[in-house]
Amino acid sequence: MNRAALSVLCLLFVLPLSARAEGNSGERTWHRLIGILQYLEADYPNAIESQSEFELAEQKSFAAEALDAAKDLGPAAEAFVPRVKAIQERVNHAQDAQGVSKDCGALVEDLVLAGGLARSPRRVPDLKRGEALYKTNCAACHGGDGHSDVTIAANMEPAPAKFQDADVMGGLTPYKAFNTTSFGVPGTAMPAYPTLSEEERWSLAFFVFTLRQPPCDSTPPKASLEKLANTTDDDLVKEFGQENLSCLRRKLPDADEERSLLAAREGIEEAMRQGAAGNAAGAKAALLDAYLNGVEPVEPKLRSRDPDLVLKMEKAFLQARLAAESGSPHLQDDGRELVSLLDQARRGTGSSADLVSTMWLTLLIMLREGFEATIIVAALLAALKKMKATEHVRVVNAGWMSALVVGAISYVMFRHLLAGAQREWMEGLAALLAVGMLLYAALWLNARSNMSQFMGELRQKMQGALGRGSLAGLFFISFTAVLRESFETAIFLQGLALDSPAGVAWGALLGVLAIVVLVLFVNRMGYRLPMKTLFNASTVVLVVTAVMLLGKGLHSLQEVGALPLAPMRFFTSDLLGIYPDAISLVPQALLAAAPLVWLMLRRRSRAQRVSEASAS
Repeated sequence: MNRAALSVLCLLFVLPLSARAEGNSGERTWHRLIGILQYLEADYPNAIESQSEFELAEQKSFAAEALDAAKDLGPAAEAFVPRVKAIQERVNHAQDAQGVSKDCGALVEDLVLAGGLARSPRRVPDLKRGEALYKTNCAACHGGDGHSDVTIAANMEPAPAKFQDADVMGGLTPYKAFNTTSFGVPGTAMPAYPTLSEEERWSLAFFVFTLRQPPCDSTPPKASLEKLANTTDDDLVKEFGQENLSCLRRKLPDADEERSLLAAREGIEEAMRQGAAGNAAGAKAALLDAYLNGVEPVEPKLRSRDPDLVLKMEKAFLQARLAAESGSPHLQDDGRELVSLLDQARRGTGSSADLVSTMWLTLLIMLREGFEATIIVAALLAALKKMKATEHVRVVNAGWMSALVVGAISYVMFRHLLAGAQREWMEGLAALLAVGMLLYAALWLNARSNMSQFMGELRQKMQGALGRGSLAGLFFISFTAVLRESFETAIFLQGLALDSPAGVAWGALLGVLAIVVLVLFVNRMGYRLPMKTLFNASTVVLVVTAVMLLGKGLHSLQEVGALPLAPMRFFTSDLLGIYPDAISLVPQALLAAAPLVWLMLRRRSRAQRVSEASAS
């Protein structure tokens, strides 16, 4: 039986299925190009080693197909055409087996990024459905159990893949199998399956990897769909052990984190569709939903695992929103970049951290989140003690303790309600409220400094210096400085606790001890510093913190769409609350400059009074 007849025969098993393949033709072409390059990456070295004329001719046809696919993509892939040509040139001359394989692998990664492609399923594959599809479409050529020991297979050149063969499966991934069912294999009897939906092709691809695995009677290690779709059996064995391979292939994960990121991915794709249709408002709304309902709920865990990636995602979301608001065609490019970043995040989902690494992450988070509030509270306590107004220390302590209690209660009771946009709203408004109270504190401390300058020393007890308004102010300064940080820390620790509750517990204990030591250190130092130096330093700390929180608060309100975007060229520092946007930077600059301007005016006024006194 000739190859054409075999292709027709295998294709007959596909025709009864009616579901249409998902995705537009452009995306399919990207996947087709990647699929061909993956064949070259894996098979070209073997063809060179065998020196089979048939296999070498097959590799040449693959290279020609790859070049045609790259050209079909048009301007979007224009930069990749010379690289494909360089690969084709070596394949045509049967040269540089390892170099071609390496270049194909690198090109695949770059194409995935440029095309914003998903190399894993949008939903958890249905292995039962995959089994039914295999029996209907694949068993005739590959055998019911994957051994390919059917009569028809003996007449095929090349022979159908044996899914029970360790060498074959050791270098195959579900994504490669997905591309094979999507586009077939040129020059062989393996047809494409255009009538299968995307979900069906993924279910079929994942089922193939269960054929040689024994039944699973335990719980598999944590691994994301993104990882499972792009990892060979051999690599899974290296990472998780041979004893876990069966369960990894037979019991697929269905984690909330990955579902959330997949929802974000669908939102971005919807925004790209709305943008292409000219609906700027719809594109902006889809992007906001994708971030607030897809990324924001899992951001604490993502940030604890890879803060740099989260920062890139936030920048990319804001950039895409700006493109959507302006109706820019760059939304498509920004959307593809976002999709790639989300898939990078998905590769890490499900990975489990050990106790020690979780403990250190928890400690660092507590120090980072607690530092700002600790400095403010410690400065207030030191100032009060230096002024011998110790009766008011309990007011400050009551403030920060109340914030811890309120933050814990709010998190436990409302953690589902305060997800996404609500949490961003709370963080933004709490930060702005804290700015006002910090400025009040700075002015109050500065006033005490001026008093000491004119009086020379503080009275034994500052009776009347702190009235009722000042007591309320002290309480709310301490309260607001700690509330936002305690709430944010609780959310971060919740994400880490999914990996190692014990690690979070030990890290939190160490973090509390470290913060207590820091408070005691600053508090003790307060007795030794000259009062003027202490007050001035405290004033600077409070103003700097207010500037930082002002940037964070305004940025949070931008993320929920309450404030517009006005990007400008500047650096980013999430820790310092600095973002390259005029909406946050200009108010921060004005706030930072205000004390300097006020100080200059005061000095000028003082010099004028001295001059007038001298003249008289």
